[in-house]
Amino acid sequence: MDPAATVTGALAALRREMEIPESFPAAVLAEAEAVVRDGGVGVGDGRVDLRDVPFVTIDPPGSMDLDQALHLERAGDDPAAPAGAAFVVHYAIADVGAFVAPGGAIDAEVHERGTTLYAPDGRTPLHPAVLSEGAASLLPDEERPAAAWRVVLDARGEILDATVRRAVVRSTRRLTYDEAQAAIDAGASEGAGGAALLLLREVGELRLARERERGGVSLEVPEQEIVPRDDGTFGLAFRSTLPAEGWNAQISLLTGIAAARLMRAGGVGVFRALPEADPRDLARLRRTARALGIDWPRETAYADLVPTLDSRVPRHAAFLNEATSLFRGASYEAFGGTGQEPGVPDGAAHAAIGAEYAHVTAPLRRLVDRYGTEVCLALCAGEDVPRWVLDALPGLPRTMARTGQRAGSYERAIVDVVEAALLSGREGEEFDGVVVDVEDDRERDRRLEREGGDASGAQRGQVVLTDPAVRAPVEGADLPLGDPVRATLREASVAERRVRFTVG
Repeated sequence: MDPAATVTGALAALRREMEIPESFPAAVLAEAEAVVRDGGVGVGDGRVDLRDVPFVTIDPPGSMDLDQALHLERAGDDPAAPAGAAFVVHYAIADVGAFVAPGGAIDAEVHERGTTLYAPDGRTPLHPAVLSEGAASLLPDEERPAAAWRVVLDARGEILDATVRRAVVRSTRRLTYDEAQAAIDAGASEGAGGAALLLLREVGELRLARERERGGVSLEVPEQEIVPRDDGTFGLAFRSTLPAEGWNAQISLLTGIAAARLMRAGGVGVFRALPEADPRDLARLRRTARALGIDWPRETAYADLVPTLDSRVPRHAAFLNEATSLFRGASYEAFGGTGQEPGVPDGAAHAAIGAEYAHVTAPLRRLVDRYGTEVCLALCAGEDVPRWVLDALPGLPRTMARTGQRAGSYERAIVDVVEAALLSGREGEEFDGVVVDVEDDRERDRRLEREGGDASGAQRGQVVLTDPAVRAPVEGADLPLGDPVRATLREASVAERRVRFTVG
């Protein structure tokens, strides 16, 4: 079998094994077609007209499910801005509520899916394409219903005021991250989104500084990316995130923080929560820093250390990789719904962000965002939160936990397939790499006890290869964390979705 067929066959088998749907039921497709034909459900009048605001979208190449469009301006250009205002962020979010009838066929199906799933040979979308890539997507030069956020910031980038209203918008341009970065680097102030892009950098940097003050941190670990090839096969690459991606992400985080404040004030909503790091994990990370030769003074906070590191340096990359496990146990916390007490439960903040936070900016791709958006729209309008939202809130955390776990398992298994396909037939070869993760003595002792091994058992960890861009399990007598190694490939099985290396 040729390599392309091997991978596509393995991916198809994976979808069957995990019961990933290949299409939408006929009733769902029929309802979606009908709602587009009828112009939406419950759209009504009273939407604010924001078609003159020059929104732009910034997404990966080829994206059609465009959830967000932004425009930034200085507060002096907005006569409604309050005293002390420096910036006004306009953030339009796809109004999925304008197309999905509560209790209908689409609604039932998206509760089963929970989130969009991605694979190199296609997506498994949350909503039918006629909505997610058509009538609900904020495509350029198209009038679209939106939930339009207006967030006012002071000169330090702190939130002074935030509201959201139903609106009609028209995006002026669809940009990739590379295009946005190039325009910002060139200092472009002309053309669609030009001046706003320069403000994106300014506001993004301010929000990153405020994040560090809150004790939050944005990790810039190179992303492992599946790359299609001309022959129909797939390769892998490690891609460093562009600064524009980080600034763009800060606008989404800003909006989520503003949404959480509205929910707290209203006593109803759903937060994305993450507990504080376990002190034992923080101590382990400090030991890792010492092993890697990274200077981490006792008086320096973790959030202040991370911005000083460069993921292009192998030792720093190994540390940042270890740091991704510092905050674990993310969940959703709903409150104020049917049968629930109003008010935010204890421990509902997001430790990695350093603030209370809610998901509201990706409703085309994530179910919970539609509910968070509806809560905020009602609170800002001074209206009661719809009964269908209140009834659904208590069950949302379970739904998102179930579907989020499936998404994570699916995406990891896909990478395992591509890695094994790239290395199949090369068993016994040596590859250049860097050990980026190593179990400590306590973890190894617990594993050996479970497996019935003795103390002489090999140490396990993770190695990242230089070429191909693979991250895989590795074993060795004494794995050198953060150091270059020659790793020998012992196993590469596409069918088992497994790759294994040894060192020494």
